[in-house]
Amino acid sequence: MTSRSGELSPPSISSAETTVAVGRRVFLGMVALGAAGVAFGSGVQAKVARSLGSGLGSLLPGGDSFQIYSVSGSFPQVAPDAYRLSVSGLVRRPATFTLADLQAMPSVRFVRQFQCVTGWRVPGVHWEGVRLEHLLELVGVASGATSLSFESYDGVDTESLTLEQARLPDVIVAYRMLGAPVTAEHGGPVRLYVAPMFGYKSLKWLSGIRVVDRVQPGYWEQNGYPVNGWLDGSTAAAPPPGS
Repeated sequence: MTSRSGELSPPSISSAETTVAVGRRVFLGMVALGAAGVAFGSGVQAKVARSLGSGLGSLLPGGDSFQIYSVSGSFPQVAPDAYRLSVSGLVRRPATFTLADLQAMPSVRFVRQFQCVTGWRVPGVHWEGVRLEHLLELVGVASGATSLSFESYDGVDTESLTLEQARLPDVIVAYRMLGAPVTAEHGGPVRLYVAPMFGYKSLKWLSGIRVVDRVQPGYWEQNGYPVNGWLDGSTAAAPPPGS
């Protein structure tokens, strides 16, 4: 289908670097440390890290500012008029959408925090885009489908969601954030935003969605992160109550 701020920027995370080994215990430790930092500041966060003996304190930057990461070591530059999003796999009507196509669809707007598993967060972020559920309705999910696999223009990062997760009302294909079009540094012109989960689930530079018959763990999950990283620290597939 075709038609029509100041940030902190730490070193990129390159795919050539050492594999990130973060299992469920360490993930839950990160959640506890992140909560400590948000509630009481970096001093308490550091004390909790020492008490756990996990060495996680070094992974936890503070402050209400975005930390900009790239697993490929670069930020793909995709012109808005060249943007394409393919939706394929177990669907009845495979489609390719332009940015103009997405902008012409019914949009949703809401304000949510962006929370990283390593502890930093940015509160009160304005988001705008298309519900992922709406795209699934347009292409028609075929029999046997259970999950989605997401691909990035960076050629490295990937992500996954179950169909149940993808149909939550605050899971969107976002083309605006912070009151402006999504920048390249933030994963624009179009990115995934999964409000009830930690930031690694919100894939940047979204290029493709494949509907598949089983969960295919994404880049971070292949490197030790939980497949289901809910903000409350739970890791079950089913959404927590109230999601």
